[in-house]
Amino acid sequence: MLRSHPSRPGTDPGRGGLAKGEGRLSTATLLTPSGTSPRSAYEPAGSAARAAQRTYLRNLAVLDTAVLSVAVLAGYLLRFGETAPSGAEVPYELVAPGLVLAWLVSLRAMRCYDDRVLGYGAEEYRRVSAASLRLAGGVAIAGYIAEVGVSRGFLAYTFAIGTVGLEVARFGARKWLHRARSRGAGWSRKVLVVGDTAHVLELVHTLRREPYAGYQVVGACIPDALLAPVPQRLDDVPVVGSFRGIPEAATAIGADTVAVTASGELTAARLRRLGWQLEGTGVDLVVAPALTDVAGPRIHTRPVAGLPLIHVEAPEFRGARKLVKGLVDRAAAALALLLLTPLIAVICLAIKLDSRGPVLFRQVRVGQGGREFGVFKFRTMVVNADALLAELAARNETDGLMFKMRDDPRVTRVGRLLRKWSLDELPQLVNVLLGQMSLVGPRPPLPSEVARYDGDVARRLLVKPGMTGLWQVSGRSDLSWEDGIRLDLYYVENWSLAADLTILWKTVGAVLQGRGAY
Repeated sequence: MLRSHPSRPGTDPGRGGLAKGEGRLSTATLLTPSGTSPRSAYEPAGSAARAAQRTYLRNLAVLDTAVLSVAVLAGYLLRFGETAPSGAEVPYELVAPGLVLAWLVSLRAMRCYDDRVLGYGAEEYRRVSAASLRLAGGVAIAGYIAEVGVSRGFLAYTFAIGTVGLEVARFGARKWLHRARSRGAGWSRKVLVVGDTAHVLELVHTLRREPYAGYQVVGACIPDALLAPVPQRLDDVPVVGSFRGIPEAATAIGADTVAVTASGELTAARLRRLGWQLEGTGVDLVVAPALTDVAGPRIHTRPVAGLPLIHVEAPEFRGARKLVKGLVDRAAAALALLLLTPLIAVICLAIKLDSRGPVLFRQVRVGQGGREFGVFKFRTMVVNADALLAELAARNETDGLMFKMRDDPRVTRVGRLLRKWSLDELPQLVNVLLGQMSLVGPRPPLPSEVARYDGDVARRLLVKPGMTGLWQVSGRSDLSWEDGIRLDLYYVENWSLAADLTILWKTVGAVLQGRGAY
């Protein structure tokens, strides 16, 4: 275990460490008195996090109770109205609170308040739905066996409203938690990362890309051979020990999770022994495999000879689900064009009155399989915008192969409004109707961009480009080229109809907030 040393005058411990992407270790020190354990520096934050966790769980239980009470009341009113049912075989004034209590017990039995699933991923929603469906089935069976005359209409209304209400309430609670975590005010798990230097840095950067997931890295343990005589940092993460003192290091910095990433020194026996050492300490052990950007539904664990082998299903680029996706895209595009006709007419008139030139702009883009097509957009720039591009190339504000300027002088007044609300992309519904695009997919690239693709980036062309996608709901033009490509490739590998619906829902919020639109 490393001991801390007093900070040297003139140094800033908070800035010591690596430049991004480098593998060197700095010698910035921990802010603790010489010869003492660094635990005291972390205990207040850990205590605050545990208190915030308890408060969140308590508020979540109160919220669930309120939702279920409203569901029971609504079910009663919808079935019987404001008057009590005549000749009722059961007292509903007892059935209602009993049903709420049984529902809460079912939620707890399905571990819907487990902090490991709260705030991130679909498992929380799945457990809530499973708890509701199981209780509904149990009530139906018990009522049939006991021949209790509880109104089926009352139960149907109650379970339908309650299940939907719980999901919506959990969604709202999660959004609040995400905002709190992004501000550093929400409860997060304190993580000690263990592994080789390069893999530790990769995992740290991955976790920091999504702070709302609730994993805050507070320290790292690296192999003995990499340790220097004085405490070190990887980026701004303090190195608090080696592989020989992982449990002690976790206790010292107040970590509640040990995340183990790849390392040649962490053999299976050593990892199993680490799990034994963490038993009863309240510290969770998480193994982060080198497999990244693969969605959960494609991963299955199969125990073979005592080894948890991870089976990864191949991406699906054709088949019945792709056919359904195409049919849904075209039907939704046709309906949207019909409903948005008045808005489209107003936009056409505004563009015509604002500047000289055509209303629509047609640009060649590359679609599925590398096939070129003409994408339709409302014109948002002056008519000679392409000729002016060469003069503005030096003012590009993004990396990679795209050109983006926050205050592009070629954009018209109406065009700036259209871009802010993404209304310039409405004509792409015609491309979706023609089967050239999808509602959700990677961003449609220019031929000049595709000509410079390497082997990995070219996988974006395995599916149809989309009007919206993960890039749209994650920052749009504010994203770096690398992050945009990573999100597109993730979608290509892990698409699903449920994910498409989620992205379309999030697109509404992204458009209304105008994030990254210019």
